Amino acid sequence: MSGFENYSHEMNELDHEIIHYAAICGVDLADQPAIHACLEEPHTTWADDKARQTLRGLLILRIKLETEMIEQGLSPRKLTSQGS
Repeated sequence: MSGFENYSHEMNELDHEIIHYAAICGVDLADQPAIHACLEEPHTTWADDKARQTLRGLLILRIKLETEMIEQGLSPRKLTSQGS
């Protein structure tokens, strides 16, 4: 059984948190390279930056949710700074 039983609700909750932490960290969600940098390029200074670590974790959770949705034949919506 999936940990995500209501995909729409779970995605809304994740997106809300992602938007919040992206704003704190100054990451533009429309800027794919900035998102990838947040996921792929950890820096030694990030250990003290809890907001950036939280954003990174939320983005990873969203990727997992999107993967599960696709496996179930659903189409996840695009992540935007406005949510949906």
